[in-house]
Amino acid sequence: MTTLYIDADACPVKDEVYKVAERYQLPVFVVSNSWIRIPIDPRITSVVVDAGPDVADDWIAERATPTDIVITADIPLADRALKAGAQALHPNGRAFTADSIGGALASRGIGEHLRSMGEITGGPKPFAAADRSRFLQALDAAVVKAKRRS
Repeated sequence: MTTLYIDADACPVKDEVYKVAERYQLPVFVVSNSWIRIPIDPRITSVVVDAGPDVADDWIAERATPTDIVITADIPLADRALKAGAQALHPNGRAFTADSIGGALASRGIGEHLRSMGEITGGPKPFAAADRSRFLQALDAAVVKAKRRS
């Protein structure tokens, strides 16, 4: 069965994930470093992990399988999900793929290097309604793809 994993601490599309999960009757794990309100639904489980770097990422990466979908803006977690055979979606609707993850990791590394030298890199674009719509379409397509795999 396809499971949805949300890297939830800063995820702006949790409600959209819940809607898609309801439509397809899929389990959802909402993984975070602190308590987050979730709908009362037996398919939705909140997982609060210890604080610390990559603890939530580790929890998700250890469980993701080829029929699962990981929702995250964290590029290293997306890479780990892809290596486990899972699909990985950015909250803006962009699917991470084997072809795109290398470039994303390299860009992230360059950005970290520039910031460590004191450069101001600007950060990500503000989240827009179009991003939410793109995410819903991408998640729906990912669920269909995952169901074909299972």
